[in-house]
Amino acid sequence: MIRARVKAGLAVLALVALVLGSACSTVRDARPGTTGPVRSAPQPRAEGFGTTLVRLTSSGATGQPSVREGCAWLAALSDQHRRGLMGVTDLEGHLGMVFRFETDVSGSFYMKGTPLPLSIAWFTADGSFVSAADMEPCLDAGASCPTYAPAGPYRFALEVPKGALPGLGVGPGARLDLAGSCRPEVRA
Repeated sequence: MIRARVKAGLAVLALVALVLGSACSTVRDARPGTTGPVRSAPQPRAEGFGTTLVRLTSSGATGQPSVREGCAWLAALSDQHRRGLMGVTDLEGHLGMVFRFETDVSGSFYMKGTPLPLSIAWFTADGSFVSAADMEPCLDAGASCPTYAPAGPYRFALEVPKGALPGLGVGPGARLDLAGSCRPEVRA
């Protein structure tokens, strides 16, 4: 009887160690030139990011400018660029995420560890539209995820739920402006 209890206790301890060990493991960012740890488990929200008011201007059906505004998460630092929306399952009413770079860049994006299908649009330093793409989730840690490249150099990238760009007026001729801080009531 004592042996059965000891065996049962050891089995429970082994199971607890296995669960805790897998919960504490980290996934490494496989993007070229990056080595930092990413999150080990999906996070339902984008934590550690600021926000910005996004203003998108395009030509309306009548030729008059159409302006849409909304709050987006802001990735302005290199570690934020690497993490992006990895693991995020809830945009909490935000348009999506804006990636702001200090200089013009031409790097590709990918969806490793990102559960939400997204669309991305790239914009120049003056806010002019460069190009856009739809991106599919890539959740398999061992997989080689597809990359999505812009048509040219960009300073800003806007990620939104897949298919949302046309409704925001994003396409050829559109302009992006970061219009300062979000007020709490300004949401997508």
